[in-house]
Amino acid sequence: MPNTARVQAEDTFSPRTFLGTTGVGKTVERYAKNQRIYSQGDVADEVFFIQKGTVKITVLSEHGKEAVVGILEEGQFFGEACIEGVEKRRSTTSQAMEECVLTSMTRPAMLAALDAEPGLSAFFLTYLLSRNRRMEDDLIDHLFNCSEKRLARLLLRLSNFGTEGGGSPNPITLSQETLAEMVGTTRSRVSFFMNKFRKLGYVDYNGKIEVHPSLQEVMLREKPQSEEDE
Repeated sequence: MPNTARVQAEDTFSPRTFLGTTGVGKTVERYAKNQRIYSQGDVADEVFFIQKGTVKITVLSEHGKEAVVGILEEGQFFGEACIEGVEKRRSTTSQAMEECVLTSMTRPAMLAALDAEPGLSAFFLTYLLSRNRRMEDDLIDHLFNCSEKRLARLLLRLSNFGTEGGGSPNPITLSQETLAEMVGTTRSRVSFFMNKFRKLGYVDYNGKIEVHPSLQEVMLREKPQSEEDE
């Protein structure tokens, strides 16, 4: 028969509550806007969980070219590659895009928690599967879609449009240069499409980008209305 006390403990375990408190090998810290969390090449020995705020993940090439590879928000992990034990150094740089509250756990503490708390294991696994699906979608997007559709999809995703809860989409504060890096095109092309989206009523922007549901129309087209050079 199952251990009743253990079943009750599992039912009442809250991953977010657990990740929001300090403990052995686990700290909660605040980061100011633009503060660096870790740098490419640093020792990889901690996993981070975003309680509040937005984090930018970038990578620097051997030739000094920087690219944005991810924008992470509340409820997401990063730096988890160290759990495997193979990655000894950070392959990316992470930076707070606004004031952030982050939980950091050392590799031993994270492994011990995953082993001891099935609720945390399920929560972490769900996140990894979701991220893997998003990465596959991003790869397909880059392989088969033009930059206009890639930009539309990125804006919809960054604004959390269509997520559970039915709330209003979140405003986006990224620059056109950053959007261009993430889409894989030039800033001038992003500027062209953003002006087009605004004229069509798909977005509004004045410091922040407000995404409207009608932007989904771009994703439903067989071909973009205007050809582009790629």
